[in-house]
Amino acid sequence: MKKVIIIGAGPAGITAGYELLRQSKDYEIEILEEAQVVGGISRTVAHNGNRMDIGGHRFFSKDERVTKWWDRLMPMQGAPAYDDKKLGREKSLAAGGPDPERDDRVMLLRQRVSRIYYKKKFFDYPVKMNANTIKNMGFGTTLLAGFSYLGSTIIKNPEDSLENFYINRFGRKLYSMFFEGYTEKLWGRHPREISADWGAQRVKGLSILAILKDILGKAIPGNKKRKVETSLIEEFSYPKFGPGQLWETAAEEYQRMGGKLTMGAKVVALAAEGGRLRSVTYETADGERVTREADLVISSMPLKDLVAALGDAPADVQRIADGLPYRDFVTVGLLVDRLNLKNETAIKTLGNIVPDCWIYVQDTGVKLGRIQIFNNWSPYMVKDPDNSVWIGLEYFCTEGDSFWCGSDEDWRARGVRELVAMGVLDEGQPVRDFHVEKVKKAYPAYFDTYAEIDRLVDYLNSYENLYCVGRNGQHRYNNMDHSMATSFEAVKNILSGTADKSNIWSVNTEQEYHEEKEAKS
Repeated sequence: MKKVIIIGAGPAGITAGYELLRQSKDYEIEILEEAQVVGGISRTVAHNGNRMDIGGHRFFSKDERVTKWWDRLMPMQGAPAYDDKKLGREKSLAAGGPDPERDDRVMLLRQRVSRIYYKKKFFDYPVKMNANTIKNMGFGTTLLAGFSYLGSTIIKNPEDSLENFYINRFGRKLYSMFFEGYTEKLWGRHPREISADWGAQRVKGLSILAILKDILGKAIPGNKKRKVETSLIEEFSYPKFGPGQLWETAAEEYQRMGGKLTMGAKVVALAAEGGRLRSVTYETADGERVTREADLVISSMPLKDLVAALGDAPADVQRIADGLPYRDFVTVGLLVDRLNLKNETAIKTLGNIVPDCWIYVQDTGVKLGRIQIFNNWSPYMVKDPDNSVWIGLEYFCTEGDSFWCGSDEDWRARGVRELVAMGVLDEGQPVRDFHVEKVKKAYPAYFDTYAEIDRLVDYLNSYENLYCVGRNGQHRYNNMDHSMATSFEAVKNILSGTADKSNIWSVNTEQEYHEEKEAKS
């Protein structure tokens, strides 16, 4: 039996352990997890009968391996969920699927609604040029945005920053309204300080051609080959009790197949000999050090920490690893009776609250980046979805700074104060309950030494039995399905004896975002 140590019990780590045991009986596997919960950033936090989705996770993928994997663990609902039943909303149901009113191990089909909240008005996300947008922006601003874009097609800035990347594609006006302030909130850097490579992978395309047709009433020459996004996914799957439920279920299945899961195990050292890792040492919460022999190591721990644990990396590799930046965030859960936002959509909701899963806060007058409305993710995330609204306020910050170090009460007060300023809550409106959750290294960032990461990857690949997977394991802003795909590839290589790891590192290097459907104009 070959001994496999997997570092991290997030989506990548659990997927790797599960798949190795499912496909082979030749491996003895132990997953080491520093925290006391599984799921990583994809976990669900329970608080007084209400649940928080840390970061917000839509279960949608174009990778059939991923969707089949999810369905194997949590089948799609075969009967209406509580809110759909009460409101008479029709959903596609799986024949013979579980009833979410009776069964817990079930995936719900939910409606995708996300909008931008800017100057106390809702805009589509991504921005679409329709009657609502023109009304909210005003015809003059709409024209200015259109002509600003025309100018950007004639005069191109050198694409040496994310700022110029956005301006070249959307024009300065739309950039200043919808990209500049939010990007600085998210990353703590002005877009002019961030590489243009970041935009090439993560930008949600804005259909400028459609905008200009609406504004000017004619097609723009030279755009015949431009891809125009026609829609975003309108529905997505979601576990009854949030994303963490799926990973808790997967971890249980992994252990049922014979896998070992050790919680509270912080990996502090990896020993190597002859180009191969030989053992992994972890530290328990009591400070005890435990060493495990390893024939194979699959790591989803942050690259910065992995290189530090290896100990004898060349100075240049250590410098690159130490310089890799991350963005951390804080979620403030607030339980209120209602929101001071009118539901002016045609979507029926419990209590007639706005139907959004996420609301992106573009206003620069507040630090708040996004608002999650957990009622809309799943009615089972909220103890009393008929009479209360459970929201999550997401703030982006850096571990250890004054912003991060605020007390829970400070965070509650800030959240309420900013929601009142935005018109989301009324002054003096009572908050029934709250909970603060801090998440380290939530977002690997693409600046500082990231430009040199290929040298770091080459060094790590020199250890023939080391496989780096997942978001932090590759320092890549992966979605959950991408993280799983890196583990599928790693397991495939292990089982086939493939030495080349380029297929693992190439996951999510495509330029287009997975939640977009495209048509050619």
